[in-house]
Amino acid sequence: MDRHIDTTCVQGGYTPGNGEPRQIPIIQSTTFKYDTSEDMGKLFDLEASGYFYTRLQNPTNDYVAAKIAQLEGGTAAMLTSSGQAASFFSVFNLAGAGDHVVSSSTIYGGTYNLFAVTMKRMGIDFTFVPPDCSDEELHAAFRPNTKAVFGETIANPALIVLDIERFARAAHAHGVPLIIDNTFATPVNCRPFAWGADIVVHSTTKYMDGHGAGVGGCIVDSGRFDWMSHADKFPGLCSPDESYHGITYAEKFGNAGAFITKATAQLMRDFGSIQSPQNAFLLNLGLESLHLRMQRHCQNALAVATFLSTHDQVDWVSYPDLPGDKCHALAQKYLPHGSCGVVSFGVRGGRKAAENFMKHLRLAAIETHVADARTCCLHPANATHRQMNDQELKACGISPELVRFSCGIEDAGDLIADIDQALAANR
Repeated sequence: MDRHIDTTCVQGGYTPGNGEPRQIPIIQSTTFKYDTSEDMGKLFDLEASGYFYTRLQNPTNDYVAAKIAQLEGGTAAMLTSSGQAASFFSVFNLAGAGDHVVSSSTIYGGTYNLFAVTMKRMGIDFTFVPPDCSDEELHAAFRPNTKAVFGETIANPALIVLDIERFARAAHAHGVPLIIDNTFATPVNCRPFAWGADIVVHSTTKYMDGHGAGVGGCIVDSGRFDWMSHADKFPGLCSPDESYHGITYAEKFGNAGAFITKATAQLMRDFGSIQSPQNAFLLNLGLESLHLRMQRHCQNALAVATFLSTHDQVDWVSYPDLPGDKCHALAQKYLPHGSCGVVSFGVRGGRKAAENFMKHLRLAAIETHVADARTCCLHPANATHRQMNDQELKACGISPELVRFSCGIEDAGDLIADIDQALAANR
């Protein structure tokens, strides 16, 4: 039975049986008991479904992952300890030392650092391309050893909307999957699989949780990428894994299950970046109201962006839903019901003026957080993107005067009044 995404937010992933808990139970246990070693052996051989150690899998997590898979229209999903872990696993599940990945340059600063610094030390090379590059420039970025393409639906904090369909065509022309970070849009506002993406990642810490209560991440597989058709590119999925009883994931689990099974049996086994069952429970509470909150976030953000667009202390405003925004046409295509609750703008007077504005906020809290029910604000050049030089900042769409304003679900008039009085301090 096909259900509206609003209903899936509330009831997806878990259906209680007769006399069972109505809410997803928190299975707060590290281990699980079996009657015989043969029963447990079947789990280790991936011949039976079940649980043996929460470092790999936990029932609470799997219920919530199943809901997110349904929301995105995927076939399998796994929760991770953070969005950063989800981004790392999604790429490292495909690429290793000596391999190459193409990525949009306008991505979250933490992800950029993960790719450009940490994973480079692991022997994986990344080429960063502007999201508005020409088709010729995009195709030129690929190499024979390219294993994936990565981008964000709505870039954090540049708010550039990626042309998902175009990047998917390029990825598939070179025989690799497109990985999309859908954190800012959420599946309520965009479902990247409908536009050709193959794998989706989330920082569930943001809108999905929505209340600043629990750090987490998620990876969802569309189940549509044909791994065996590109077996030479993906030996980890298409040849025996000697570290796990010689299983060939793509043969045993097919396109629908191979990617997540390998990420669980191999990467989660070795790195242990599992989300705690308690955090998964809190995440599910957030998911139950996601469809309602996203509407309010977007309404507030559009009201704030409209106000800022005519303010004499603001040089520029970036918000995809704002008419005249450079990404407005792409937002209308991919995000017709609203983009997100985050507005980026440039305070007139540069870095010092932006810092002064931040000091005078009263309602909006200065936090590294974003996409929360409570309004929060950040000066990225001094915080999340502080590790970048000016050239790298420019490539990511960051400038010294940029302020990222994450509109919560409070009254829009109160948010505008707080911004107005803080900007008045620069006159």
